Amino acid sequence: MMRILVTGGSGFIGRNLAEQFASIYEVLAPSSAELDLLHERDVREYLTAHRFDVVVHTATTRSNRRLAAPPDLLDRNCRMFFNLARNEGRFGKMIHFGSGAEYDRTDLPPRVREDYFDTRVPGDAYGFSKYICAKYIERSEHILDLRLFGVFGPYEDYTVRFVSNACCRVLKGLPIVLRQDVMFDYLYVKDLPKITRWFMENDARHKAYNVCTGRRVALTELARMVAEVSGCNPSVSVMHGGMGAEYTADNSRLLAELGEYRFQDARSSIAELYGWYAADFSQVDSTALQFDSV
Repeated sequence: MMRILVTGGSGFIGRNLAEQFASIYEVLAPSSAELDLLHERDVREYLTAHRFDVVVHTATTRSNRRLAAPPDLLDRNCRMFFNLARNEGRFGKMIHFGSGAEYDRTDLPPRVREDYFDTRVPGDAYGFSKYICAKYIERSEHILDLRLFGVFGPYEDYTVRFVSNACCRVLKGLPIVLRQDVMFDYLYVKDLPKITRWFMENDARHKAYNVCTGRRVALTELARMVAEVSGCNPSVSVMHGGMGAEYTADNSRLLAELGEYRFQDARSSIAELYGWYAADFSQVDSTALQFDSV
């Protein structure tokens, strides 16, 4: 049985991966108290002691409208990555979860392809940290970069993440409100373990892949899906007119590896997520739900 390290195991992506992998692999997903990725010696000793077949690196520091970026965001993200990457000889393979932000979201073309990378240097600290890691991965032998765009599902931050925010607002009897409509490419988080597993168990032909559905969808359309599956007929409004900057990607390189992969459709994914919140909506704090949840 393969031994897997999942970093960021208490976060949205890491928690979902660790749960799904638990029945397949021997999974360790230590908390930051158990393994501080910012400490070089601790990381080296941990990797030496466990000799993982695969390191799945999801841990990251980022910001949103509720949480300002810490001044050391760039340092933290790079340090966590390099404390792992420089120990390549102590594990078999590393899967690094990057971001579409590596391309720089300023004037990002629709359905961006992987060869667009390095056309621009991201201007924000988060995107720049992911860009630095991606540049290193280009020269590495055993590290892959899986670039995420929109991902939604259980355990995400419902106060600011759109799909969960919309589900929770409806459950609390509130209207769905968007700051601005935007075209996204949203992947249901339960597709991610299947995709990640392929790269863990197979040899990839490239160093970086856009991990997305390849389907463009407007936030207003997703809001209508939430309204439909809820059966509550909530109102849906947009605070600012026009369309925001599109955030979509081409996934032909990914599909060339996976073959006939079928992504879970958006509506059934939203219905499943809505049911997950409905099963225990006492966990949702009405006062934490924000209007600018895009």
